[in-house]
Amino acid sequence: MPAKTTDTAHDALVAALGADRVRAAANDDEHNDIGHSLVAAVEGTEQASAAMKVAAEHGLRVVPKGSGSKLDWGAPPRDVDLLLDVSPANEIVEHAAGDLVVHALAGTPIAEINRTVRAGGQQLAIDQPISSATVGGVIATATSGPCRHLFGGVRDLLIGITVVLADGTVTTAGGKVVKNVAGYDLCKLYSGSFGTLGVITEAVFRLHPVAAEHRWITVTTDDPATAADAADTVRHSQAMPTAIEVDRPTGGPLTVCAQLEGRPSATHARALALAAEVGGDVLDQPPQWWGKHPFTPDGTGLRVGAEPAAMTALLTAIQQSAGDLPISVRGAIGLGVLHVGVPAETDPAAISRLTTELRSRAHYAVLERAPREVLGLVDPWGPIAAGPLTLMRRTKDQFDPQHRLAPGRFVGGI
Repeated sequence: MPAKTTDTAHDALVAALGADRVRAAANDDEHNDIGHSLVAAVEGTEQASAAMKVAAEHGLRVVPKGSGSKLDWGAPPRDVDLLLDVSPANEIVEHAAGDLVVHALAGTPIAEINRTVRAGGQQLAIDQPISSATVGGVIATATSGPCRHLFGGVRDLLIGITVVLADGTVTTAGGKVVKNVAGYDLCKLYSGSFGTLGVITEAVFRLHPVAAEHRWITVTTDDPATAADAADTVRHSQAMPTAIEVDRPTGGPLTVCAQLEGRPSATHARALALAAEVGGDVLDQPPQWWGKHPFTPDGTGLRVGAEPAAMTALLTAIQQSAGDLPISVRGAIGLGVLHVGVPAETDPAAISRLTTELRSRAHYAVLERAPREVLGLVDPWGPIAAGPLTLMRRTKDQFDPQHRLAPGRFVGGI
């Protein structure tokens, strides 16, 4: 790897991008906990490629960012020199309504895409808990909302992607039509890679029609088994739920909520029938907690998973493992993925004990985000088998041989 020369790198970045797009990271920089010394803003693939070529020439370690809403997710990256800001790349390149696809640059907010495509009666079914979430960040962290139950996650909706590699090479995978399957595996590979394999600059997503009517069915109980049974009944019903979520606020009961959608009148009739079967109520608006994280931006959030059939055991394990900790729980009970929120003022040692206990009782438990004090005690990703870890390290070596992209942010210090 070339020796790091950030002073000359600054001048080279200015030459490549322009003086108005490069600056030194001030002490009061919004993301100064990353430790970078330079910030470069890019408007698209061409400029991102130019910036990455300069970074390669000067041996700079780079972390890409969009809105920055999930920049503190995962492990803290190590020895970062350059924060590559793709938020200026904010443009919907094409909405091909007839093909049910949308092509957007990485800095485009998901909310903006949905505002645009909904005008044509369509939706990008990646409902985001964070309103400022952008295309690149959503792909990099593989975050989805409640509608993942029916429509699939980010990796299922992503049909094309453009990525700038560590040396500045521009690569593409997939295409612009749903039937095009070339490069699908690479689309999936970048999903959830946390910026460690390349800088995502453009993406093409498949869309779905917006249903004419929505209804929500809720069941509230103090018993984990009752909640799990209600979710299981809905999951196996012929009502085809869009989502099945659960919410348990601190010290409160469990509420299971299922979303149905479809034609007017028929959807309401289906909702009434299903509500009668599970002993629930029908709402014409989702509950206030719907689609939101159970943790605050300064608190700790864990993602805990098990098979959908094991939700009674998982809900019980979460509550027992927490003990007296004031946790809240929310997530996709229909898919077996729950999120646990812990207040910011909680003792880091207590969060460490909670995480260890959950990892012994659940299929997995990862820290989605946590204060630095917690991350000093807990590996956010947890243990991983030698085989998969070796495969991931070989993939990293192939895509980023010098390990300059978000170093240390991913599983096993990748």
